[in-house]
Amino acid sequence: MSVSVEALDAALRERGLRATPQRRQVLTAIVSLGHATPEQIHGHVHARNPSVNLSTVYRALELLEELGLVSHTHLDHGAPTYHLAAHARHLHLVCRHCGSVTEAELSIARPLAAVIAERHRFTADLTHLSVHGVCAE
Repeated sequence: MSVSVEALDAALRERGLRATPQRRQVLTAIVSLGHATPEQIHGHVHARNPSVNLSTVYRALELLEELGLVSHTHLDHGAPTYHLAAHARHLHLVCRHCGSVTEAELSIARPLAAVIAERHRFTADLTHLSVHGVCAE
């Protein structure tokens, strides 16, 4: 499912905010890149609009996440990786050797979340889950 610039415009108008070109460009970059760090998003936007700086990208990402249009996950110890919130219904399998990232069905982790909830009275947010290991390659 893709998020349109029109959806961004509507979400911003609801909150009395403007749909700036920079906000639109950040959302368009996420749609184009799929999973991307703020630096990768900045590179994509900056190639088209050199006046956009990294802090503008971070502010736009924060707002887009508040609006529920994008989500983030931590694939490693570095910067978070952003993707469309509608695309957040999966786990990330991260290979320690080659760095590949594979998506897996969220349903795989639901039994684990149920055990955590029962034993620890803690509700896990599975959309932020990444599992590190070694891929078949």
